[in-house]
Amino acid sequence: MRVGPDHPSGEPPRHVQVRPRSAVLNMLRRLDRIRFRGHKREDFLDLAESPNASDTECGDEIPLKTPRPSPRDSEELRDPACPGTLIMAAGVQDFNRTEFDRLNEIKGHLEIALLEKHFLQEELRKLREETNSEMLRQELDRERQRRIELEQKMQEVLKARSEEQPAQPQQPPKGQSQASNGTGTERRSQGLASRVQKWFYERFGEYIEDFRFQPEENTVETEEPLSARRLTENMRRLKRGAKPVTNFVKNLSALSDWYSIYTSAIAFTVYMNAVWHGWAIPMFLFLAILRLSLNYLIARGWRIQWSIVPEVSEAVEPAKEDLTVSEKFQLVLDVAQKAQNLFGKMADILEKIKNLFMWVQPETTQKLYVALWAAFLASCFFPYRLVGLAVGLYAGIKFFLIDFIFKRCPRLRAKYDTPYIIWRSLPTDPQLKERAGATVSRRLQTASSRSYVSSAPAGLSKDEDAGRFHSTKKGNFHEIFNLTENERPLAVCENGWRCCLINRDRKMPTDYIRNGVLYVTENYLCFESSKSGSSKRNKVIKLMDITDIQKYKVLSVLPGSGMGIAVSTPSTQKPLVFGAMVHRDEAFETIFSQYVKITSAAASGGDS
Repeated sequence: MRVGPDHPSGEPPRHVQVRPRSAVLNMLRRLDRIRFRGHKREDFLDLAESPNASDTECGDEIPLKTPRPSPRDSEELRDPACPGTLIMAAGVQDFNRTEFDRLNEIKGHLEIALLEKHFLQEELRKLREETNSEMLRQELDRERQRRIELEQKMQEVLKARSEEQPAQPQQPPKGQSQASNGTGTERRSQGLASRVQKWFYERFGEYIEDFRFQPEENTVETEEPLSARRLTENMRRLKRGAKPVTNFVKNLSALSDWYSIYTSAIAFTVYMNAVWHGWAIPMFLFLAILRLSLNYLIARGWRIQWSIVPEVSEAVEPAKEDLTVSEKFQLVLDVAQKAQNLFGKMADILEKIKNLFMWVQPETTQKLYVALWAAFLASCFFPYRLVGLAVGLYAGIKFFLIDFIFKRCPRLRAKYDTPYIIWRSLPTDPQLKERAGATVSRRLQTASSRSYVSSAPAGLSKDEDAGRFHSTKKGNFHEIFNLTENERPLAVCENGWRCCLINRDRKMPTDYIRNGVLYVTENYLCFESSKSGSSKRNKVIKLMDITDIQKYKVLSVLPGSGMGIAVSTPSTQKPLVFGAMVHRDEAFETIFSQYVKITSAAASGGDS
């Protein structure tokens, strides 16, 4: 701050001139450029609307430098009698206030610039996540390649047009007249060839471009997360989509079963006449056209319902919006059970077809092999009309008469229906695994029995031999369970049933559930624990001590009747449960029948 020196000391100055620093002005200009680099001015907060906290946050960090007054000015300020003292003090305060406001404005600009940078970084990150850069880069490369090809074509077209334009006539020298004539003919031939090429490209260029080889695009399909509602809806869609096929199969089965005598008789008569006169293929094509015509009328709103088997309308349950956790869990279990059964049937069919053609069961595949050779030779030496007549008559008699008799007489079908016998005898992959395991166990038992026979005394009988040396995975059976040598597993459970023993009298988790194998002998029910060296964990129950035996369901939330057997004895407060048993029904029938046999024998012995 300076006071003009031209004014006299007794006369008060008329104005105060404040000169801001050039560095502050340059900084303000740069910050204005940074501030208004964004989209709009309205997107940012005004300084008047900015929070007051920012004014105090950095107020201590930026020291305020007040200009040093000159000695003359200081003397004038110190002199209270000077008439311009108050005005000069007010000017100094105004200068300090304006500089402080400018610094606050600079600080606000810096905050706005930092916020803008932060927002732009967030938008850039979101754009990078939303857009697939690899796909965009590949598409950009393809467009660039197409642009290069189009530029080449444009250059060729421009070159051809420039050659077609008539050149200005120039008088060549006499010695070069013949050469100029030759070049003119060459140019005409080139112009004609370019015109032919252009016409051909305009006519057939679009079709030629369709045959251009392009690299295949590997599209990754997004997988939907697991949802109970989505799973249920997909199962319903599958059921609705398969309904026409199932209805068609039901109608064919009804024709073969003579569900409607008049309809089956008319169909049999029409079919046999069509085959005899060679109209079988036109008849099937006419039936397909008739079916499509009926579907067209149904789509137009006509009510046409014709079916041999009367359709039973199923009650459709309305979908619930809000389901509890237990209802969702039960819904998922029901859908999973249906999907399991459906996929199991489909897998059985596919595995049987595969095993039929892979010679898994040679005696079955041999029949198919011979039948195919016979059909091949017949098609080579007999006319097609005769072969078609024979095949059509056999198919009609088989479908309408033979199958009807076989379905009514199961014994005849089991003896003489060759396709049915072949299909039933074909094994699935799980059945093949079970057979292979049973074969290996039989071989091991045979080898052990042979080795014992070679070393056993001659006085032992076969029953004593089998009972003495029947072994489990850990050793001899009677040694593991401390039983007599004549106690051995029944033939049904020779390899045992895998299960888990749930003893609810115990409180420790290790004693509460034990995995192992269950055996049934003539007098005992034996459980062998799967842990090595745990003979104390084995369980032996005398069948005579059993007070109650029944099927048991370990988890009530699971579908079905469960996979467990509950056995009650006087020595246990709560029944012992053998759960997770795959062959539960077979084991229950075996235990129950053996229990009835022993109790009846004991009762008859007591009566006598």
